[in-house]
Amino acid sequence: MAIDRTPILKRCRALGISPSYLGIDKSSKRQPVHSNRKASQYGLQLREKQKAKFIYGVLEKQFRRYYEKAARVKGRTGEELKRTLELRLDNILFRLNWARTRQEARQMVSHRFVTVNGKVVNIPSYIVSKDDVIEVRENKSSSQRLKDIVDVTSGRLVPTWLESDLENFRGKVVELPSDEYLDEIPFDATLVVELYSK
Repeated sequence: MAIDRTPILKRCRALGISPSYLGIDKSSKRQPVHSNRKASQYGLQLREKQKAKFIYGVLEKQFRRYYEKAARVKGRTGEELKRTLELRLDNILFRLNWARTRQEARQMVSHRFVTVNGKVVNIPSYIVSKDDVIEVRENKSSSQRLKDIVDVTSGRLVPTWLESDLENFRGKVVELPSDEYLDEIPFDATLVVELYSK
């Protein structure tokens, strides 16, 4: 699997994303270098796609598949694309505050820490559905690592579309993410759709 070695703060600065959105507490003291040259429409579209891929840690081939799937669904393609990305299992763990970053959540899934509806799932890109129950496996839930993570993430809010029981490491997808919630995600899905639909 390809690994992006670019320092996270540098990438956040270049794309105009707050590191806190990725679960990183650090902030850069450097200011982004602004060019006097106005970005083209293609440049703006490409930047939004790069933001989305960077936030969710998705490579081009998989991201394109998500777009194609969203384009087949009746309704607004951009909203559906965001919804699909939010329902990835690694993102759900991050939103439930069981991981400091999506990268850490991905590692937990790969190491078979998590079950969905009682079955072990080790695919970070697994798309969770409404009413699915996500749990940390019994033999993993007492690990010191998880307790340390919970201590760090305890101040974060869990979205209203998720239900979290931190004591038992149990979560549930109560409903699909609303349009209002999706609007707060810091990339413009409309520009991504325009880029792919050319």
